Amino acid sequence: MDIIQAIIIGLVQGFTEFLPISSTAQLVFVTQALGAQESLAFDTLLHLATLVAVVSYFWKDLVHMVVSFISSLQDIPRGNFKQGFKEDPYKKLAWLIIIGTMPAGLMGLFLKDFFESLFTNILVVGSLLLITGMLLWASERIGGGERSIKDMGLKTTLWIGLFQGFSLAPGISRSGATISAGLFSNLERELAARFSFLLSIPIIMSAGLIQIPDIGSGFDLNTWAFIAGFAASAISGYLAIKILLKIIKERSLMIFAYYCWLAGSIAILSSLFI
Repeated sequence: MDIIQAIIIGLVQGFTEFLPISSTAQLVFVTQALGAQESLAFDTLLHLATLVAVVSYFWKDLVHMVVSFISSLQDIPRGNFKQGFKEDPYKKLAWLIIIGTMPAGLMGLFLKDFFESLFTNILVVGSLLLITGMLLWASERIGGGERSIKDMGLKTTLWIGLFQGFSLAPGISRSGATISAGLFSNLERELAARFSFLLSIPIIMSAGLIQIPDIGSGFDLNTWAFIAGFAASAISGYLAIKILLKIIKERSLMIFAYYCWLAGSIAILSSLFI
């Protein structure tokens, strides 16, 4: 893999990790189109780059959440646990992120081989992209409301977490699925997006930590390509978060639904006739 290929793939990973068009599907398409050699080490590095992006964007929220989470643990022996949620929304948010991560974690643990078997099937990837488009379309038609973080509970959190679990399949956008689930639950539009981004942090971090040994085994193959790809992914990921938060506040997500339908249709046709 040369530097140009690494930059292109890094840009695609960064933008599509957070835009609701499925990063896994786009990476399958782009890697094959470029004729680039697949590298688990490089894929892991790109995911860590997107982790840098989301942590950089939400670092103030994350600091508040960590401090509030520690404080909530101190509330338990005092019998003030539930009351602490009312006084500090960051306490509630921290616990909701932990709970919301569980469905995807369990699905990844027990269904890892199944999901990985889908990555090489372009027909399946294309079909799941069509489903992502349908989720975005439906969320714009019937979803969205005025529920704030104080109105979120266990049911809503697990619902969104379940959708994140389904996004382990290539073609189901993680951000698209979780934002749609939030809108279906009548969350405020910006809250649905912010919760989706924050919910991605434990998943990306866990996947990266598990695969870190792969970086060491492949990093010396083309050091500059790896560095260029990492930088491209981190920068584009940061911009993608900023762009999507602006779009969801001011416009519709239908442009992403149209893209998913188009890309999915092309993938299905190519798998059948090429």
